[in-house]
Order: sequence, then C-alpha cells, then structure tokens
Amino acid sequence: MSLKERIEQHIGTLEQFTATPGCGTTRLTYSQEDLQARNYIKEQMKSSGLTVTEDGFGNIFGKLEGTLPDAPSVMIGSHFDSVPNGGAYDGPAGVVAALEVANIFQKQGLKPKYPLEIVALVEEEGSRFGGGLMGSRGITGVLTDTDFTSLKDKDGISTVEAMQKIGLDPSLPKGRNAETIKAFLELHIEQGPILEEKDIPIGIVDSIVGLAQYEVTVKGQAGHAGTTPMNRRADALVAAANIISQLPELAVKEGDGTVLTVGRLHTYPNGANVIPDKVVFTVDLRSGKEEHVQNVISKMKACIDASQTAGIEIVAQEQLYIQPKSLNENIRTLLEKKSKETNAAYCSINSGAGHDSMIFSDVTDVGMLFIPSRAGLSHCPEEWSDSRHIAKATEIFFEAAKQLTETE
Repeated sequence: MSLKERIEQHIGTLEQFTATPGCGTTRLTYSQEDLQARNYIKEQMKSSGLTVTEDGFGNIFGKLEGTLPDAPSVMIGSHFDSVPNGGAYDGPAGVVAALEVANIFQKQGLKPKYPLEIVALVEEEGSRFGGGLMGSRGITGVLTDTDFTSLKDKDGISTVEAMQKIGLDPSLPKGRNAETIKAFLELHIEQGPILEEKDIPIGIVDSIVGLAQYEVTVKGQAGHAGTTPMNRRADALVAAANIISQLPELAVKEGDGTVLTVGRLHTYPNGANVIPDKVVFTVDLRSGKEEHVQNVISKMKACIDASQTAGIEIVAQEQLYIQPKSLNENIRTLLEKKSKETNAAYCSINSGAGHDSMIFSDVTDVGMLFIPSRAGLSHCPEEWSDSRHIAKATEIFFEAAKQLTETE
C-alpha cells in the first residue's frame, strides 16, 4: 500500500469515530468517540514499534527510543479532537502524518540517536472544556493540575469525571520538563484559501496569530413574559444582545486583520414565556499584533461596564490568552531545505488560527507545515485536503526528523 493510500485509510477510519454520522465529525474530548480514536491511534503506534504511554491529561505518546541515554525527543504530532460537526482533517491530518513518519522509520530500520516521539493531543479546540490547547498547555505546565481538575463542561461534568468514564487515569504524571523535548513538528491544514489559490502544496509557517478567549456571564432576573412590565425587567438576554451587537465593530475599527467571534451562547432558563435570567457567551479575539488584541479587550470591557444597569450583573472571565508567536528560524530553514530536496513547491505563510505549536514554541524549537484546504473551508463537514499533499508533508517531516534525531 502506498503512503497516499495509507493516509486515506487512516483519515477514513478516524472519520468514523463521530457522534454525528453524516453531519461531520463531532469528537469531543473524553467522549466515547475519543476513546475509539485513541484506541486506533495507539494500535497504529504499536504497529510501528513505538512504546505507547498516556499522561494525566489523556495525551497519547508513542516513542522510538534513541541510542543516546536520557536524550530529548524530536516530537511530531497534532490533536485529534474536533469542533461540533467539524471536518475530518483538522487535527487528524497532523496525527496521521506523524504516525506515517514513525512507520517509515520502522520500515527503513532506522535507530535514531535522539528519540522520535509521536504525540496525539487532547482538547485543542476547547469544544468541551473551553479555553483550547489543553493538551499542549498541560504538557508545558501552562495549565496547572489545579486548574485542570477544576474545569467542567456545559453539563457540569469535570475533566476528572470524564476521563474516568472512558477508563483514563487522571492521576498519571501530567507536565514534563522542557529539556525532554528537542523539537516539535506539526502538520495542519491551512483552514484558509491562500495555498489553494496559489496552487502551492506546502506552506512553511513563519508565525502564529495571538489570541484571547473570554466567557461572559450576564445575570438578570427571571420573570413571567406576560405579567412583568417592560420597565420592570432585568432581561439578561437583552443586555447580552446589546453587548454582542457592538463587539464585531470593535475588531473592524481596530483593523490590520483583527477578528472577533461570538461563538457560543446559552440562555437560561431557555423558556419561550420566561424572561431570561442568565446568558453565557464566548468571545474569541485574534490578531497578529498583541497591541490590537489588548486594545479590543480594553474596549470590550468598557462596553461590558457600560451595560451594567440596575438588576444586571456582568462578569467577563479570561479563559485563554496567548501572544503572537514566531516559529524557530532554524527549523523553518530545515523545512525549506527538505521541501526542495523532495521537489515540493512551498511558500512562507502566517497562521490566523491558534495551534498547539504556539504553546510548544515557548519551550522548544518548533516547525509547522500547512497544506491546502479546499475552498479554504474548515470547521465544517465540507472540510477536505488532498491526501497527496499530506503524503508530501509526511516525506518532508520524515527527512527533517531523520536529521533532527541525528544531529546536536
């Protein structure tokens, strides 16, 4: 079976592990679909001769030991969770590429000096527990054990309870010393139109956008929809709608590629004839320049403060804040060299989406490749990327990993 065919088989199998068959991929962290996917990933790691372990966050590691004792690993991987009704390639494409790098090492009988370590990361999207990038933040110590155990999903189920339900052990070691990671490589679909429009199969990522995520809770007073006069109401939904209607313009006025999204909204008690007493919504803010992120946060908070009227209480809680990140110049140069050697057309590109690579870049040398997304679509069932491009990126990563696991 060719590399392209193996990749298609992996993607096709992982695509089946969804809570919404026929309506895209819905694979939330610590769900039954997560368990199915992780069992498949672990089987593939073992078939390539890797030693498989999991940590206290549920991240999956497959390690090919090197000849140097206690040497740091060259790590390759991505995430395997999804947004609700998302696509089959966002995350899994990078995991599959990493698995196939390990498979090539095994087929060629390579024994590296530095260990090769394949990683499949949890909760990058933040779809279940909020914040996002949980697996990489946990590994690097940005997310503490206390913060992790306090996280709950919308149904009040904690991370620990959810892990235990599918047989994972949250008491396992969690963070790891940065000195155990020599480099981190990640393949991801672009999730935008640039590579496809340029007809270029490989994008070498220069930098990753900065982002902030907030959860805003608006509290009012419930009441009867028919008997409560309009001038006596503390309607949480009206207050929330007033804030939400103003937020997009803050990003527009900031300009320079700044974007803002209100992505999730819950209304309580959610009755047709009940005045809402609580609304919870999320705000996702991104920009390539930190000053723009800070400016919009300040204006958002001013908007919230101005909406605090009689009977209305509003709290904005920061769930995630990450500065814009430039990726390692030496790794970028190596990826350019290997792209040329494998006859892959490439260009430099910046990422408008957040990725686990931005977390790892604080503790180790990071390189990232993008492949084209058809029509620039992502986070939807129509998401698709060409397996030929995944195969080419896998070849580049194999050559890069082969050099990184042999040189100081």
